[in-house]
Amino acid sequence: MATTTTTTTVQGLCFSSNTTSKPNLLLQPSLVGCPTPLSPRLRTPLSLSSRPRRVSTTTVAALALPTSKPERVTSDEKSRWSARAVKSFALAELQARNMKRPKLGTEGLLLGLLVDGSSEGAKYLREMGITLAKVREETWKIFGELDRRCVTPRIGLPLSDSAQRALDWALDYKLKSGKDGEITIGHLVLGIWSQKESTGHKVLAALGFDSKKAKEFSKIAGNDAALSYR
Repeated sequence: MATTTTTTTVQGLCFSSNTTSKPNLLLQPSLVGCPTPLSPRLRTPLSLSSRPRRVSTTTVAALALPTSKPERVTSDEKSRWSARAVKSFALAELQARNMKRPKLGTEGLLLGLLVDGSSEGAKYLREMGITLAKVREETWKIFGELDRRCVTPRIGLPLSDSAQRALDWALDYKLKSGKDGEITIGHLVLGIWSQKESTGHKVLAALGFDSKKAKEFSKIAGNDAALSYR
């Protein structure tokens, strides 16, 4: 007498009514629970033509940072942020997201420029003993524990009011100086320091930055070496 075998699908795996049968692991479960063979395309390495192309960050660096005074921004070099400053701004947003902050604040701007660490401004801060690790430590002292319930926007983390004022201050400071060159990380640090009620200012002050050091810092604010992308 012929044996009738029935097959049942449980969570995408095929079982036979015969007790000696084993799950058929050669089939991959699909999203709807029906077994489907693994697509050959997924087993084939990406060809050179299908790999994502590297986008030059020079285009990104040419963009201005957010400002509440768009009328002050022109195509002139004096109102344009340096490539290092734009790079540190992008890193600052990542730092704010990692800390589960709803907005990008002055402390995030400070962390971003120290994460990059290659600018003259960041090097000068390290010489003063203001390092990335110390800034993180002081920031957590102010904020307390990480709020894991905070959900940050996927695109475009908004700026805090103090962070926006810091960026605007740096822009105004550079334009009033009348000097040639771009707005650098040095100008950004001074902008953060100008916001006395901000977290970034409090962190700098806790680590020994004061008005005297700010005056010294202003002398090297424009000394930001050009950033080369290769």
